[in-house]
Amino acid sequence: MRILARHILFLILLTGCVKEADLPIPDQPASWIVVDATLTDEQKVHAVSITMPVTGLNEIPKPITGATVLITTADSLWILTEDPLQPGDYLTDSLFVAQVGHTYTLQISHAGNNFSAKAEMVPGKVFNELTYKKNEGDDWYHIDWVASAFSVDNPAMWEILIDWSTLPGFITLDPAACRARLLFFTLPTIDVSQIFAPVMEQTSFPAGSIINERRYSLTPGHAEFLRQLLLETNWQGSMFPTANANVITNLSPGALGYFGVCAVTELSLVVE
Repeated sequence: MRILARHILFLILLTGCVKEADLPIPDQPASWIVVDATLTDEQKVHAVSITMPVTGLNEIPKPITGATVLITTADSLWILTEDPLQPGDYLTDSLFVAQVGHTYTLQISHAGNNFSAKAEMVPGKVFNELTYKKNEGDDWYHIDWVASAFSVDNPAMWEILIDWSTLPGFITLDPAACRARLLFFTLPTIDVSQIFAPVMEQTSFPAGSIINERRYSLTPGHAEFLRQLLLETNWQGSMFPTANANVITNLSPGALGYFGVCAVTELSLVVE
């Protein structure tokens, strides 16, 4: 009985120490912008997304329109045009291809403010295809392994696109409900929050699904940006959470986000 009484007293004291804290989120300066810009060595239209910061959870960011966006190298200049169907997205032409050995400069002008960033590309690498495994409770499958989570010399971001929208029984459904996009990361560091990260929901797909696996090469600075971003998002809420902090950026003061240039290698496979 004494032991039980001590436990009850401990619980009362523990709950009595809980106090609601109303911590206001500071407003960001009106001139700040958030930039999402990744160029690759693929010949296609590339987009630079520019939005305003948000201060509320799950708040939809407002696009920044009417900006002037340039990409330059030592001998070339590209003037991006705003997408009329997606305000806040600024597009290159369809012939743009980033190349190894060039330094790319992103320049943004908006409302009398100028922002810039520089980035280079690390060469791409070939890789072993991912593995998948059959679920225990049904005939569907899930991703079992993509790549090592740690590599000092070869950090990378992995984009996994899975599509089963053209299979019998799924053709009449909404195609968006029959596709999945997953991201995995190979980083040059290992964090406790990463090892004990919260369990993510498992994505399942049927046999016959087409998987497109894409590897994005990362510079050390780009890898560190993603590491800090993961510490604030996917890895937050683990057994060993980290204190919240501002994520690094390679953009000039007044801008948030990151400007990266990546080499992309990819392969496709069919789930058998």
